[in-house]
Amino acid sequence: MANENKAKPSTVTNKGKKRKQYLPHNKAVKKKGAYPLRPGVQGFFITCDGGRERQAAHEALDVIDSFFEELVNGKDFGEEPAVLPNKPLNKKITFSYSDDEGDDDDDKGDGEGEEEGQEEVIKSNASKEIDASQESLTNKDLDHPNSDDVCHGKVTEENSDNQKDGANIENQADNSEEPPAKKQCLETDTSKSATNEKEKSIDKLIEAELNELGDKSKRLFFNLDSGCNGVVFVQMRKRDGVPSPKDIVQHMMTSAASTRKHMSRFILRVLPVEVACYYSEEEITRAMKPLIEQYFPVETQNPRKFAVLYEARANSGIERMKIINSVAKSVPAPHKVDLSNPDRTIVVEIVKTICLIGVVEKYKELAKYNLRQLTSPKQ
Repeated sequence: MANENKAKPSTVTNKGKKRKQYLPHNKAVKKKGAYPLRPGVQGFFITCDGGRERQAAHEALDVIDSFFEELVNGKDFGEEPAVLPNKPLNKKITFSYSDDEGDDDDDKGDGEGEEEGQEEVIKSNASKEIDASQESLTNKDLDHPNSDDVCHGKVTEENSDNQKDGANIENQADNSEEPPAKKQCLETDTSKSATNEKEKSIDKLIEAELNELGDKSKRLFFNLDSGCNGVVFVQMRKRDGVPSPKDIVQHMMTSAASTRKHMSRFILRVLPVEVACYYSEEEITRAMKPLIEQYFPVETQNPRKFAVLYEARANSGIERMKIINSVAKSVPAPHKVDLSNPDRTIVVEIVKTICLIGVVEKYKELAKYNLRQLTSPKQ
């Protein structure tokens, strides 16, 4: 009974407070999953079906990486592979046991009688010619009784000369054949060394790529947790001499509109994000200055027509028109607002407390950058 009444050990002290749990080396425990979305990043804002964020994130990484490689290597999407010259064409092949040959045999059977008759006539003519040639030879032997000796002598001399010539020709052929054999050996050695070098270089490239994939700090694209249902954000690291998110998305949409090839199952819309900041008006106007200088310069002979696209998720504490007006006022005077047919569209997406800004072209012509709608068959 005394053992049953003993209290179980717990972390609660006599005063009713929990004991402090100290982490090893005073380091915070990393949470599982992707890092949260934060200001100062660039990448791709992707919408998907609710509950399919994980699948859409994996799919988006593959699709974006493939289009990025196409832009870097200068290849066009949707090109058919060239036909190899040594590739055999599709030809009809008949075997010995095929039906076609059996039909041919039946057709040949009808003309066998005629062919046998012709063969008999040819054989009789040939036998007559052979008899005539034998008679002419016997007549010549009778006219020249000693001709055998003379002929044999000439033949032996000619045979000896021919044997000498043949031996010389064989020696020359052996001498001439030796260098190609050596060349072949050298060629095989060089080809083997070249193949070994290629294999080593390919192995090194594969190892380097695997090391880059394993090291998260060297990855160019990786997923960030948006914290919203139906929203995926893929961050792109800032590097010099690399296509921007706008160029990658523009290439993706134009190729999808031209080829209409199915690319993704879960991705709906892909928008480039070049600036990320907090959602206050002052932060937005400050962060948009480099974008305005790049896409809407003051001194230009071709002023652009633009529109502002605004959408907010998980944030109802900000007025829509305030953000739109602040973005529109930051664009200088030569450029004008045109909501019906804009040349460029400024995309403003607010996710919780983060404002994502990007610039796109042909927004309405490319089905509002909806990848599923662009790749669906025309009705």
